[in-house]
Amino acid sequence: MAPLTVAASGETGTIVRISGKDQVRRHLAEMGFVVGADVTVLNTMGGSMILSVRDSRVALDRSMAGRISVELH
Repeated sequence: MAPLTVAASGETGTIVRISGKDQVRRHLAEMGFVVGADVTVLNTMGGSMILSVRDSRVALDRSMAGRISVELH
């Protein structure tokens, strides 16, 4: 288990935990970041990550992505 921020472009992982306050976890869940979902890193640029989760592309800053723990495949 590792934070999503350590994944390189093209890597896929399964979300195993999301940390933070309820409001932050709820916001991430609304974007598709829920335990059990697969997430793929499409690109990292500057302080942001472009991610694919549940057939959507989402941009997250590294501090928010660091709250998502994944099991890399």
